[in-house]
Amino acid sequence: MPLLPASAYRPATLLANGHLQTIAASTLRRVPEVRYQRERLELPDGDFVDLDWSLVTAGQPAPRLGIISHGLEGDSNRPYVRGMARALNQAGFDALAWNYRGCGGETNRLLRAYHLGDTDDLAEVIGHAADVKNYPEIFLTGFSAGGNVTLKYLGENAARVPPQVKRAAVFSVPTDLKASSVHISRWQNQIYLRRFMSSLKEKMRAKDSHLPGQLDLTELNQLRDFPQFDERYTAPLHGFASADDYYEQSASGRYLAGIRIPTLLVNALNDPFLPASCFPREAAAASEFFYLETPAGGGHVGFNEGGPAGPYYSERRAVDFFTRAVPG
Repeated sequence: MPLLPASAYRPATLLANGHLQTIAASTLRRVPEVRYQRERLELPDGDFVDLDWSLVTAGQPAPRLGIISHGLEGDSNRPYVRGMARALNQAGFDALAWNYRGCGGETNRLLRAYHLGDTDDLAEVIGHAADVKNYPEIFLTGFSAGGNVTLKYLGENAARVPPQVKRAAVFSVPTDLKASSVHISRWQNQIYLRRFMSSLKEKMRAKDSHLPGQLDLTELNQLRDFPQFDERYTAPLHGFASADDYYEQSASGRYLAGIRIPTLLVNALNDPFLPASCFPREAAAASEFFYLETPAGGGHVGFNEGGPAGPYYSERRAVDFFTRAVPG
């Protein structure tokens, strides 16, 4: 019954609440030590994703690889991704931070983009690492949207997860997408919502320039929240009947019972993005493989232990979960 009774995480003293822990980690942190080597991975449908590799030893693969999945409208250069890549390297893992379609600095080729339930692209990245790069041991980590994709990938069809994938650790995950989309629209979260919406709208304008005449942008500026945007664009562009259908099919919470490798979810109780339904205690209590840790603090993709520069509990916890003999 991997419902962990307590957490070792203690926030930095000056970061007193979830909002400060969230904002400090995302805006003040810098991780200059990581140097990526980029590879473009061509996808079966004619599109591509960009892979950023950080190797322990140049030209010599390590025996273990950590694959990092970023959050909504993020990329491999976000501080939390670079921080995790550095922590993995320091622990002897190569790191692969992959950029979702349209997130690597270049508009993707197709009309579709990425979404929070798209596990096929993650499966292609893992297959490339296992079959082409020949990594014998692969560990998955993800943040927020990337955590949702990771959990869904592991639970929706355990038979397609290659044996090289050993464990996973994810952080700040909206396992209930519909409730989360409403929760982030509260007045307390408008600073975050406006930032996300601005980025999503800019992506749609760039795609319209790239593929003229294939998108109707007449209502774009009037969209104010995720349900409106997802109803107008995400759902129809990715084969869903509606925003509600997209949320229902893509939410990782419904797939947790299918996970068959040791998997840790760390969601902070003061995360401003997550409603109560994103703390799946019953699923953890019923599972042999799914571990849930709910520290009192941490914010959303925060988990600062010593101020904005670090250290960061998410990195220390992921490495510990990946390397200890008995998970937990």
